[in-house]
Amino acid sequence: MNLSYAQRLEDFHLDLVLGERRDAFYVDIGGGHPVADNVSFHFYLKGWRGLVVEPQEDLAALYRLIRPRDLVANHLIGREDGEVTFHKVDRLHGFSTIIESHARGAAEFGAGYASERKPIRRLSGLLDEIQAPHVDFLKIDVEGAEGDVLSGLDWRRHRPSILCIEAIEPGSTLPAHESWEGILTGNGYLFAFTDELNRFYVRKEEEELVGRFPAAPTPWNAVTHFYELGRAHENVAHPDRMLTERLIKGFLATIGTLSEAEILALLAKSSGKAGLEQGEALQALLHGDRNWPVSTQAQETAPFDDRARAALGRIMASYDGGMISDD
Repeated sequence: MNLSYAQRLEDFHLDLVLGERRDAFYVDIGGGHPVADNVSFHFYLKGWRGLVVEPQEDLAALYRLIRPRDLVANHLIGREDGEVTFHKVDRLHGFSTIIESHARGAAEFGAGYASERKPIRRLSGLLDEIQAPHVDFLKIDVEGAEGDVLSGLDWRRHRPSILCIEAIEPGSTLPAHESWEGILTGNGYLFAFTDELNRFYVRKEEEELVGRFPAAPTPWNAVTHFYELGRAHENVAHPDRMLTERLIKGFLATIGTLSEAEILALLAKSSGKAGLEQGEALQALLHGDRNWPVSTQAQETAPFDDRARAALGRIMASYDGGMISDD
């Protein structure tokens, strides 16, 4: 393995232990993005499949395109079936949680949150419903509710080979495993390894797997980390650079088919932490000139004037056949 997609080399360490298994099955509770900071994506690329539970609808929808072999559940997992308030954190989706105090903690990083009611289910019931095969590894990252997930599993019938569980308090380095580790040790699981973010456990029936974990976390530079590749259109060495260039050209050639609302939505999506540029900042983006005079009313109701549309037309003309080009 030479590329890790996970936050703390979780996929690398799991591959050391389970890498020889084929057509295996994982369960990823709190899947997050299907690629970035993802523990199970490496195994999907090896031909595995699994169950991903991700309560954030926009993230869950991405799996249908990127990882169609996976089963995706767009709800929460807990100690009993029902409904619960879920706090979705803006931008920093990894902080989203059912524990509101942890969601409030994201404010330290400049992120707010919105609350909504979502279904919650016991993991055992979901595994029964999908007729899951043996689970080779179960990963849990639910921002402080790990104990609830573990309490909803029937350990007599569902016994994953390995568990990988985030074991610190959200937004800190304080250990959190003492509140739930007894559930595992009391059901025949052995502590095997920590990467200082997660703790790994092995069921007693496969005790020999403990010896496959390293004695200490693998050195950070042992593999390339996904984030080190950067953005595909900015890195000439990125493995997806050619595809990205073609997609950009194809997209820019179709600008004329988009509505103003769709273009504004794209601008909002690309603006990151600042949010959609407003007032003069938005006008500067559309016109390329901060001194372009635009009334307050025009800023609010009609950002796409002739000059803004001309800018879009000039961009598009280089790609849609309007301007002859050597490439």
